[in-house]
Amino acid sequence: QVQLEESGGGSVQAGGSLRLSCVASRYTSGRNYVGWFRQAPGKEREGVAAINIGGIATTYYTDSVKGRFTISRDNAKNTVYLQMNSLKPEDTAMYYCAASGSVWYYRLLAPDDYTYWGRGTQVTVSS
Repeated sequence: QVQLEESGGGSVQAGGSLRLSCVASRYTSGRNYVGWFRQAPGKEREGVAAINIGGIATTYYTDSVKGRFTISRDNAKNTVYLQMNSLKPEDTAMYYCAASGSVWYYRLLAPDDYTYWGRGTQVTVSS
C-alpha cells in the first residue's frame, strides 16, 4: 500500500500562486509515476500534470496549464510538488495526487491508470 497526503491548497485571487505538496509513504519502484489531478463540481476528474519518480525527471502537462504550472519532485522526501502560477478562476477544483506503477506515456494524465490516491486539497481562485 502507498499512502498519499496532499497539502498547500487555499483561496487566492486570480493571478496568484499556490504550491501543492504530495507526500508519499513510499514508492513501490523506480518506475512509479505521480500525477496531479483535479475535479471541479459537476465535472469529471482531469489530469493536470505527471512526473516519473526514477531516473531523469520527465514531466507532462495538460494543455490548459502549460506555462503556468510546474510539477517537480524531491525523492529524498518522497514528495512531489505542483507550483501553480497565474491562477485563473477556472483552476478552482479539488486537487488530488495519485501514484501508480509503470504507465504508458499516453495515459499519464488518465485517472483510471493510477492506483493510489490522496484525499485532496481544495484550490479556490476568485476573480
